Amino acid sequence: MSDQTLPPKSGASALDPAKDSSVTTVHLALGGNLGDRRANLSAAIDRLGALLRIDRLSAVYETAPMYVTDQPAFLNMALSGTTDLAPRELLRAVKRIEEELGRNLDGLRFGPRPIDIDILFQGALVMASPDLEIPHPRIAERAFVLCPLADIAADLRHPALGRTIAELLAVAPGRDSVVRVADALEPHPPSPSTI
Repeated sequence: MSDQTLPPKSGASALDPAKDSSVTTVHLALGGNLGDRRANLSAAIDRLGALLRIDRLSAVYETAPMYVTDQPAFLNMALSGTTDLAPRELLRAVKRIEEELGRNLDGLRFGPRPIDIDILFQGALVMASPDLEIPHPRIAERAFVLCPLADIAADLRHPALGRTIAELLAVAPGRDSVVRVADALEPHPPSPSTI
């Protein structure tokens, strides 16, 4: 099985898009290449579970760095869930999680980091501002995002490009270099030595 569908969790599980129009489905990409990469992904999943009801987790993939190549390989995955947070509220919360897990938000762009969390989609929203673009503007060029996202949302249609995730993945550069290394991870907090 290439992904994991999670049972409802207490707290965020009360979110129901059918009953509340402010609740939207979100798709996030997670990655990191410093410290205990798997533990950092699991810790991020755990913290994200306090913000949204996580419905599906992809498998974990190892990928070479794309933009700044002189750094360790990344582990990448994707998840989907529902939240009632507005896009900028979700962005602030995601950045807070990254900092809690040891990321220097002022570090080298595309450089090494223990964790990176990107908002890929929030419902069918299309927005562009200096601090946030949804859908994420570089999805189509990133096989390391598309491979895990295809595990959980292959038929999801990009609201601006009009193509499904599977269609985008089929033509994405570097898709053959994204290697599946693990099934979906379970959330758990990292020990201080792994951050």
